[in-house]
Amino acid sequence: MRILCLDIEGGHGGSSRSLYEAIAALDRSVISPEVWCRRPGPILDRYRSIDVPVRLEHSLPKVSALPRLSRNLFVMAVYCKDFVRSGTARRRLQKAVTERFDVVHFNHEAFAGLALWLRRQADVPAVMHLRTNLTDSFFARAQQWAISRAVDQRVFITPNEEASYRRLGGRGAGRVIFNPAPLRDDADPLPEIPRDEKLNVASLSNFSLGRGTDRLVDIARELGTASPVRFIMAGDCGSGPDGLPARAANAGVANSFLFLGHVPQPERVLAASDLLIKPTREANPWGRDILEAMAQGKPVLTCGQDQTFVETGVTGILMEQFDAGIAADHLRTLASDRAKVKQLGQAARPRIAALCDPRRQAAALADVWIEAAQKKRGA
Repeated sequence: MRILCLDIEGGHGGSSRSLYEAIAALDRSVISPEVWCRRPGPILDRYRSIDVPVRLEHSLPKVSALPRLSRNLFVMAVYCKDFVRSGTARRRLQKAVTERFDVVHFNHEAFAGLALWLRRQADVPAVMHLRTNLTDSFFARAQQWAISRAVDQRVFITPNEEASYRRLGGRGAGRVIFNPAPLRDDADPLPEIPRDEKLNVASLSNFSLGRGTDRLVDIARELGTASPVRFIMAGDCGSGPDGLPARAANAGVANSFLFLGHVPQPERVLAASDLLIKPTREANPWGRDILEAMAQGKPVLTCGQDQTFVETGVTGILMEQFDAGIAADHLRTLASDRAKVKQLGQAARPRIAALCDPRRQAAALADVWIEAAQKKRGA
């Protein structure tokens, strides 16, 4: 079965890395995948290294609903312009899907508009991965309406995404499949990261209020100038007066941070770190960075209520409500008790092995593709 997968990130985000891990674990005697990436990035070379056809198709339009009305109006205006300009790319997609593929897989709900357009142009089964929980708004409900009509099957990365989709009016068949995460213990530690008496706390998130990256400055302030913690920042942390480096400097805690920028191999950051932190405002303690940290035997400190992955005192620390002072206290305790850090990390790996085995998750995704194709043929 020939599957075309459309990826929005090119390896610069969790959805892209999750798709790669699933495709790498597929049974190629059953599934023949091809990937089109909207953004250039390191994932293209990784696909080539496992003999998966991959191409850059940067004009494919994408948009996703945002919490604020003003931002929605802006991104929708940009999307409309991009959609008109993408005519040549959309025709290439339509031709390829019609002539060469049995199923098209949209790897992110930001492709909802494109999927709806393609549904009207090509009679080919479609599957979509839903990876985010949208804030209720007219734009969010319109996006779920489009997904309801554009695809035959939906894949949710946890039950939370399915509940969000249904709550906003989403309809149609769907299945929860946790993201695949291979266990790793062979990554070379990034040499730029010091290994000394300080607790190295990694953050793999690009700077955004939703991810709560700015909260690390508040935690660093609570830890003070004699902090036993070093925050290792891998990702785009912004620039100018509103960027995280400037915020840390203005708060007098710049010495508590090591800014690395985008790192193509985040596993090397984790290999040189003691734990991962993600003080998310979105209360979603199951992101790609969390799964990869746990798969490398690193505990996680994050926010939310879902204990599927991060469980306080077992695989890390889960704060129901963020409090910078309490987070700082947790980090001080862990910095003084490295045996506890190791114990939490050792419990994290088998949990990921049980829930996110790549071969099992890839087989489940293949089953969804096959079911979508069979239903289409039956219809």
